[in-house]
Amino acid sequence: MKPLKTLTALAAISLVFSAHAADKLTIGATPVPQAEILEFIKPQLAKQGVDLNVKVFTDYVQPNTQVEEKGLDANFFQHKPYLDNFNKERGTHLVAVAAVHVEPFGVYSQKVKALKDLRQGAVVAIPNDPTNGGRALLLLEKAGLIKLKDSSNIQSTVKDIVNNPKKLEFKELEAATLPRVLDQVDLAAINSNYALEAKLVPTRDALAIEGSKSPYANFLVTRLDNKDSSAVKKLALALTTPEVKKFIEEKYKGAVVPAF
Repeated sequence: MKPLKTLTALAAISLVFSAHAADKLTIGATPVPQAEILEFIKPQLAKQGVDLNVKVFTDYVQPNTQVEEKGLDANFFQHKPYLDNFNKERGTHLVAVAAVHVEPFGVYSQKVKALKDLRQGAVVAIPNDPTNGGRALLLLEKAGLIKLKDSSNIQSTVKDIVNNPKKLEFKELEAATLPRVLDQVDLAAINSNYALEAKLVPTRDALAIEGSKSPYANFLVTRLDNKDSSAVKKLALALTTPEVKKFIEEKYKGAVVPAF
């Protein structure tokens, strides 16, 4: 009987460890504000039995690729239009779980203090991915610099510009590089997460910025086969609490806006 008891005890211990392992969650995120928000909720999740491991990325491709290939359980860095376009172009099967915040998109310059002062033929850098490039063009249109063929098309490209009175020259670059080339161009349209990393304050430094009602909320994203897991559900709930809302409002002072 003693060996049987020993085996039973070992089996029970094994089940305990298995349960804890099942609640380990590895998530990919861009550094600011996503990784900072995730670090803020880590203690809360630990109390619920979720061991959250945050892996930081500085690009918009690898976090999705690694979730699809099961190298990550989830990611937190993108808005829905980008996710939809990524799934369509890459054949991935990722799903949005919870909207967390909006990072109002802004345009910045080190050469002029107002958009009206832009010179003829000024060089404007925008993101080279379809959704953020279109988002930048829509903001420039709203600011009165250009006119697009269809003002409702979030995937507009420079080819869709039908009126460009200042003869602006557009350079399409990877989103992460835009803060680094700000001193080399007249104007750059920069995602707020990259602006914050570069110590820019969107509400102070942007010459034009999206309003708080921007449709580009950042989502927690995972695979279809993982969206109903206990750990992902706990993470989604933890990201949308009043405490997180207060953290976002107090830390980012309008540069990041809660979407819940």
